[in-house]
Amino acid sequence: MGNPKYKNGFRFTTHPDALNLPLTWRSPRKIFVNSMSDLFHEHMPESFLRRCFAVMEEADWHVYQVLTKRPERMLSFTQEYGHVQDHIWLGTSVEMGMFKRRIETLKQVDCRVKFISFEPLIGPIGDVDLTGISWAIAGGESGPLHRPVLKEWVREIRDQCRRQGVSFFFKQWGGITPKSGGRRLDGREWNEYPSIELPLVSS
Repeated sequence: MGNPKYKNGFRFTTHPDALNLPLTWRSPRKIFVNSMSDLFHEHMPESFLRRCFAVMEEADWHVYQVLTKRPERMLSFTQEYGHVQDHIWLGTSVEMGMFKRRIETLKQVDCRVKFISFEPLIGPIGDVDLTGISWAIAGGESGPLHRPVLKEWVREIRDQCRRQGVSFFFKQWGGITPKSGGRRLDGREWNEYPSIELPLVSS
C-alpha cells in the first residue's frame, strides 16, 4: 500500500509510535480505532491493550469507536478492567445471521454506547433483538471481488432499528470501490448517530 506501517503485510503488528497521536489532536474527533485490524485480536498483548485504553481515557475530548469480531475477548477484558468511560464506544461486526451471537456477547459489556457494524453485509440478518444497542451501521462490500448486498437485507436492518429506537447509519452499497454504488437507500441518506455529544476539550 506504500505505507511503511504495512511492511509486514496483514500480519498482526503493534505500532507504539502511533499510540499517543490522539493526545496531539486538540480539536475533538470521532476516531475509528485500529480500522485495519482488531484491538481484541488474539495476538494483542494485554499490556499494549491497556496502554491503548489509557490513552483513550486521557485524551477524553475525542469519541473512540472500537470495533471487534472477537466480542468474547472484549467482554473478558472489560469485566476485569471495569466500566469503560462514556466517550469510548464498543461494537462488534455481524456480517450475516450466523454471527448474531456476537450481539448477545456485546450486550454484556459494561459501557454506555454499544454498536453493531453490519458491514460488509454479505447475507440476511433476520430478526434481531437490539435491546441495549445505541447504533447500527450497514454497508456493502467493496473491492474487485466484492459480493453483492441486497436491498432487502439493508431494509430489514433499518426497519428493525426504527422500531426499536436504534440510530441507523447506511454507509455504502459498495462495488469495485466504496463509492461505486452510492449510499442512498429508498431515496435518501441515513446518517443517524447516537445522541451523545462530543466531550469538551480539556483545559
